[in-house]
Amino acid sequence: MLPSQRALFEIPRQICYLNAASYSPLPLRTLEAGRAAVLRKGTPWTLEASFANQQHERARLAAARLINAEASDVALIASISYGVATAAKIVPIGRGTRVLVLENDHSSPVLEWQTRAEAEGFTVETVRQPDDGDWTSAVLAAIERSGAEPVSLASISSVHWSDGGLIDVDKVGPALRQRGAAFLIDATQGAGVLATDVKRLDPDFLIFPTYKWLLGPYGRAFLYVAKRHQGGIPLEQTASGRRNVRAENAVYFTDVSYVPDARRFDMGERDHFISMEMASIGMEMMVEWGTPAIVATSHDADGTDRASRARPRRPRFRTASAGAACIEPRIQGRNAGRPDRRTGKRRRLCRAAPGAHASVAARVQ
Repeated sequence: MLPSQRALFEIPRQICYLNAASYSPLPLRTLEAGRAAVLRKGTPWTLEASFANQQHERARLAAARLINAEASDVALIASISYGVATAAKIVPIGRGTRVLVLENDHSSPVLEWQTRAEAEGFTVETVRQPDDGDWTSAVLAAIERSGAEPVSLASISSVHWSDGGLIDVDKVGPALRQRGAAFLIDATQGAGVLATDVKRLDPDFLIFPTYKWLLGPYGRAFLYVAKRHQGGIPLEQTASGRRNVRAENAVYFTDVSYVPDARRFDMGERDHFISMEMASIGMEMMVEWGTPAIVATSHDADGTDRASRARPRRPRFRTASAGAACIEPRIQGRNAGRPDRRTGKRRRLCRAAPGAHASVAARVQ
């Protein structure tokens, strides 16, 4: 388990922040990097020519390490919806087939397919929220349903956005591959706090942002693209996605063929002076802590891993997230509810919803 990491954050002693599933706090190192980066943008003539590429590749490598990918398989993007739109441009959905999405899932892995369905002649099938909370069985049943149209793609969150239910992607992936269907994973709620190995899992696409568990800024996200899809056409047409389109060339469009890996899918305007380094720092911290330690820290007092539950339920006092648990220890035993000797204020137990979006709570310790 991780010891308390409070010293790495600007969190007052009397605050217990439990809403990292919505927005995580930025580490002190990230805040300092952001301030320095704003000043850097004020004096751009001081930057070396290699600065931008160094920032890109640092972030790309940090993201790749989180999911056991090669850096060349990761694209720099702005959001989950950008990644889904990129996937939709790469993977053709056959007429008369089904795309599976989850009921009450976030809009990002859903709306792109709903928008395309009528014109492209496929059906978006919504897997209903199961009464027993077993999302994995519900998804597998939809994939395997006898007499149904063939499945061409499942576009789902690995941890359900609204109820925190875990989908066992290790079971869903093989079921899709057996039918020749593609698998897009929105890993927003799991990246960094659940073990993810794309080399073993072999999804077609896996997408995650940094502003939740990865302790990073808003507007930074990463798209893993399996090598079998890296010959596709990017969502945007950029100079950085081509082999040799450079301002310093005598002939600007020297070689407009695409670069051969996932870098071709990088978003335009990727030369961020500020947020790219901030994103890198948070991801590097998570890699340094290690997923096993983070998962162990998120276990319940009764030894149950909250992330592995099929159906969320109201917990005993314990943070609902690894991110919060790393920052704040729990109160228990005789001290619970007693006045604090320094402030005279009564101690309060924090409770948090066990789903993906935990509530904010505070206590005095």
